[in-house]
Amino acid sequence: MKIAMLGSGFIARFYADSLIGHRRIDKLHAVYSRNIEKARTFATDYGLPVYSDSLEEVVNNPEVNVVVISLPNDLHLAAVEACAKAGKHVLCTKPLGRTAAEAKQMLDMVEKAGIMGGYLEDLCYTPKFSKSLASVKGGSLGRILWAKSREAHPGPHSNWFWNKEQSGGGAIVDLGCHCIEIARNYIGKDVRPVEVMCWAATQVHPIDAEDNAIGMVKYANGAIGQFEVSWCFRGGMDLRDEVMGTEGTIWINNFLRTGFDMFSTGKEGGYVAEKAESNTGWLFPVGDEVNELGYNHMFTDMFEAIEQNRDPFETFYDGYVVNAIIDAAYASAKSGLWEPVEIDDWRGRTDDNHGAKFAEFDEQYYLIKEEILPHGERKLILKDKKTGEVIVRDL
Repeated sequence: MKIAMLGSGFIARFYADSLIGHRRIDKLHAVYSRNIEKARTFATDYGLPVYSDSLEEVVNNPEVNVVVISLPNDLHLAAVEACAKAGKHVLCTKPLGRTAAEAKQMLDMVEKAGIMGGYLEDLCYTPKFSKSLASVKGGSLGRILWAKSREAHPGPHSNWFWNKEQSGGGAIVDLGCHCIEIARNYIGKDVRPVEVMCWAATQVHPIDAEDNAIGMVKYANGAIGQFEVSWCFRGGMDLRDEVMGTEGTIWINNFLRTGFDMFSTGKEGGYVAEKAESNTGWLFPVGDEVNELGYNHMFTDMFEAIEQNRDPFETFYDGYVVNAIIDAAYASAKSGLWEPVEIDDWRGRTDDNHGAKFAEFDEQYYLIKEEILPHGERKLILKDKKTGEVIVRDL
């Protein structure tokens, strides 16, 4: 397949590095940029035969099969509309929209046009995430009770991120979209997000949007998804996930401390890793950023989905649900209350009876806990089903 890239900036280059370096059967063919000089430079750097400052010209190029959107958030809707009109499969960077209403328009467009809408949520394709999710789905952790994801760094690269009108918000819409979808995968995409409690504040930067936020998403089965996001974290990019189930726990450090430490005086230093703030002292490089951040696996899934006429792992519908949760987070941050998640087109489970189940010990008792004490004694803590009495039984 031949690919058109809409955008020529930071994320477009990450995508291009993955596309030319990993899945070599597909070719970058054209690039659009609002700045023709940037389009020309991008085309030269990656060997593209076509570049233009006309979005419609690039999307409607007869040789293009797939369009990748790596544009500012306020331009996603118009770009998806152009792809739908041209009948071209479209892969869009996160977040899908600035609001759920925008995301829903894009979802409706691609479904009406009969094209694939792939949601480029790279952090749901990282090797560590894929391995941990397989363990969760295989039952290793039992029933998932809580999933937390944190992303924090010193702030985004481009000026438009800091403009609330262009981006749709601050750290929540930029980073929270990752964290929300990570937790949603662990809890189960078919489980409906019900309501959100969120705190957000502008603590450091002179902007209209939030640069710090913490939120909790309550799901229909009682599970909680938690996100922590910041544009004020100093020391690089902190990506961590935690999952707690009835039978186990997962802790993941995705980026900042991964077992690769290096010291440098910085005299000949260069690029270390995304969002790294220094090239001197103790540094934490990443062996293969494109791979570790999930881009390779993401694009493999997207293009195989097109070839096999199936949905990718992350779809425009997923992007829409994420935007709906973000809308509720912003409403909660303003009201200080739990706010409902409004999803007009819920496609998952509709029952809410798949929550708490207590461990049985026997016909009379529930099992609260079994433990071994420091001196080797074993004991059970049990609760009588009828009387509610809690007892200890030595083994």
